[in-house]
Amino acid sequence: MTHDVHIIGGGLAGSEAAWQLAKRGIRVRLSEMRGSGDRSPAHQTDALAELVCSNSFRSDDDERNAVGLLHHEMRRCDSLVMSAAAKAQVPAGTALAVDRDVFSAEVEARLAQLPSLEIVRERIDRLPEAGLTIVATGPLTAEALAQSIGAATGADSLAFFDAIAPIVYRESIDMDVAWMASRWDKGDTKDYINCPMTKDQYLAFHAGLVAGEKTVFKQWEANTPYFDGCMPIEVMAERGVDTLRYGPMKPVGLDNPHWATEEHPTGRWPHAVVQLRQDNKLGTLWNMVGFQTKLKHAEQVRLFRTIPGLENAEFARLGGLHRNTFLNSPRLLDRQLRLKSAPHVRFAGQITGCEGYVESAAVGLLTGMMAVAELGGREWQTPPRTTAMGALLSHITGDAEADSFQPMNVNFGLFPPLHEVKKKARKEAYTERAKSDLSGWLTAA
Repeated sequence: MTHDVHIIGGGLAGSEAAWQLAKRGIRVRLSEMRGSGDRSPAHQTDALAELVCSNSFRSDDDERNAVGLLHHEMRRCDSLVMSAAAKAQVPAGTALAVDRDVFSAEVEARLAQLPSLEIVRERIDRLPEAGLTIVATGPLTAEALAQSIGAATGADSLAFFDAIAPIVYRESIDMDVAWMASRWDKGDTKDYINCPMTKDQYLAFHAGLVAGEKTVFKQWEANTPYFDGCMPIEVMAERGVDTLRYGPMKPVGLDNPHWATEEHPTGRWPHAVVQLRQDNKLGTLWNMVGFQTKLKHAEQVRLFRTIPGLENAEFARLGGLHRNTFLNSPRLLDRQLRLKSAPHVRFAGQITGCEGYVESAAVGLLTGMMAVAELGGREWQTPPRTTAMGALLSHITGDAEADSFQPMNVNFGLFPPLHEVKKKARKEAYTERAKSDLSGWLTAA
């Protein structure tokens, strides 16, 4: 089968771009390295759209949260990723979390049903010299292709480290010590397992994190910055003894019923709390929230089993560390995510410098829609900057300073400001404006 568009990379962005194109009957070749004998350091399967870090797409509240608003906008655009997430959803309070295996299987099954899409398990080592191409190889682009991209851009890619959190078998958690609750019991849900720590236990754990044996960096990984949204927990610990208590181990809003007394019948506040979130639909796997780590595996098992409730924990997956690369997109890409030096090539997903599952998929969605317009001879209308998709796209393609460009999650700080609106009402105002403007954009598209 000949193709109109070649997509390189079958992750979230590549799968979403393929869906947007092929569902409209456009002929697509989707090349995925995994399944051809090659695999990145972070992937564990050959499944399309594999989730390699958390299983959460973060907040699904589209009234108060920029990522929830992005969910809403993607659903309005018939996003494959969002519809697959709905089918694979597991309890996580107001967050959208999924069974990662069900999610990937649903994405792959939906794509396989499209007659104009050809999925090929092959490694692509060079950028194609001609033909519409979308590169969605993610932050772990294979070395040969990364070198080809470097040659085409005339500049070295930036890089940062990303760390993976451990996953624990539910049956190995001691629920006589841990308990189920969401912070402040919001919405009467009890979607998290909470492991409480006294002050002495926390201080000992903190010291263990700081002193624990870490992965030794290779020479080519030296001086590569971390992205704050995926900071290893031991790096956070090094920033101060209470840093974790204001971050992933924050105890506020979690009242421990196991510590209840006559004086405190509802329990008392722990000094710190380790939370675990359900990772699959069966509820058999739970991931340690915010516990991305570069500790060596043996050290992880030893130290994490000092956490109350996890003394006998069995790990389905231990944490890990890998090097991520991304383009200096404000300098290298145009407003349609095309490489300025080779405009037949677009980039999508995390390689563009967006951060997060949802953001990656959203950029893939947009590149698919851009290619549809280009093939149809129509001028592409960029989504308004007042929308979540438009704000994210603007950040990637020019609003950010090229000299200091770093990966970014979607947030209201990327939106045109509403200074005239009182601060307490501003998030709702951003959301109302975005939804109205998105409707206008979709009508005109």
